Amino acid sequence: MTAKDHRILGAAVPDWTPCVLPSGARLCGRFATLEALDPERHGGDLFDAYSGHDSLWDYLPYGPFPSADVYRGWAAKAAANPALRFYAVREGESGRSLGVASYLRMDPDNGSIEVGHINFSPQLQRTRVATEAMFLMMQWAFDAGYRRYEWKCDALNIASRRAAQRLGFSFEGVFRQAAVVKGRNRDTAWFSIIDREWPALKSAMQTWLAEENFDARGGQITRLADLTSPIRAASDPLA
Repeated sequence: MTAKDHRILGAAVPDWTPCVLPSGARLCGRFATLEALDPERHGGDLFDAYSGHDSLWDYLPYGPFPSADVYRGWAAKAAANPALRFYAVREGESGRSLGVASYLRMDPDNGSIEVGHINFSPQLQRTRVATEAMFLMMQWAFDAGYRRYEWKCDALNIASRRAAQRLGFSFEGVFRQAAVVKGRNRDTAWFSIIDREWPALKSAMQTWLAEENFDARGGQITRLADLTSPIRAASDPLA
């Protein structure tokens, strides 16, 4: 056999067309509305929602912030950064802004995009609003033609790792000593969803979000993790 006989190449991607960058347009669901982060419109609500919960910033490279004005200053810089597309997550019933998330590492030529800078206040955590917000960002990315949707977090952030797995992200491993954040080492855990997994994950998330999946007191009947588990390509041993 010749060397040529041993060539192994990746699968062809016929008629590949680069994706578009996120525009920051509003994303609307039944429970959540995502709007391009505006420091004046959203900053006050967000600062109030985060106040008294300094641990929310433990794994982020910024924060906590001493005042609403300082937070608005940070939000203005984040909103203006062309490498990011920050959204404020607003609760449908109250209209309050209770958290943020951003697209980043946007690579439309290769069809890869990441969700990150996720900071959900205690009022937002473990709610249908929070899950739908993540669903809406996923849905936009795959509808726009992206092939890969990434989630990364500090490997010590077990809550984030569990959230990624619950949402259907597959564990890809840990990059050791990937960064120095606030003077401390950060190992980074990597997760992803790819386009061929999305139709089944979309159906799973819509099933979980449906009214019939919740009892009269708002308790879930079927866990999202149970719906996404059969779809994931790999599991996180620590989640």
